[in-house]
Amino acid sequence: MRAMNTNARQSAGLPFMKMHGLGNDFVIIDERETGPVVTESLARAMGDRHRGVGFDQLAVIRSHPEADIELLFWNSDGSMSAACGNATRCVAGHEFACNPGKETLSIVTERGQLQAWNAGGGLIRVNMGAPLLDWADVPLAHAMDTLELPIDGAPTATGMGNPHCTYFVDDIEAADLCAIGAATEHHPLFPQRTNVQLAQMIGSNRLRVRVWERGVGVTEASGSSSCASAVAAIRRGLATGRIEVVLDGGSLFIDWTEDGVLMEGPWAHVFDGIWRGTE
Repeated sequence: MRAMNTNARQSAGLPFMKMHGLGNDFVIIDERETGPVVTESLARAMGDRHRGVGFDQLAVIRSHPEADIELLFWNSDGSMSAACGNATRCVAGHEFACNPGKETLSIVTERGQLQAWNAGGGLIRVNMGAPLLDWADVPLAHAMDTLELPIDGAPTATGMGNPHCTYFVDDIEAADLCAIGAATEHHPLFPQRTNVQLAQMIGSNRLRVRVWERGVGVTEASGSSSCASAVAAIRRGLATGRIEVVLDGGSLFIDWTEDGVLMEGPWAHVFDGIWRGTE
């Protein structure tokens, strides 16, 4: 498929969708008809909340010969991410809405091939794959136990296709997420930087989580962060089975099974738009 050149795109405009999962907001661009159009500079321009559209992540939909769709993810600073659970759930919801009667969806990401299901009632379930628990797979800079890192607060490291660092705290609302998140994202133990979560058990299998996303900052929710936090809580013996993860934007339900980490939650299509800006 021939890619649309920059001048033609600026003249015709670039269609996009705005979606969110629990306030974690996304721009979705479908490249199945246009061919590749998203670049680092375009992602930065559209991600600017004052001069662009604004988003936590940008998700690109592409065709794939071995799956229903392929997804690529961009952060608002123009960097790329291998995984984005909430965006995956939103795109899956859109695909189910456009294809009535379809109940399952195969999705290729850098993380691997994922499966999504229409769970009914506006909920989408996604198998985010098995968590990566070895230091080299997260990845970390050198060999160590990922359950308790040699950092103040002894956080847990988890890979979900992207790196995560989860701190368990006594008072999550009082903890300084911005300071902890900014410092940990760029900690030398994380050669690819990291997403950061503050977590606190607030009931039986109820986990309160606040999120700092790599390349973005504070977000109201994150699917991969919810998965990583739930896995960390189970590894630490704080929870078992299906866990409700209570984020700033609402709740996701996470179940770590032999088949992978299952994430279930709502999605919302906010509006459609045409981008006529420049890169």
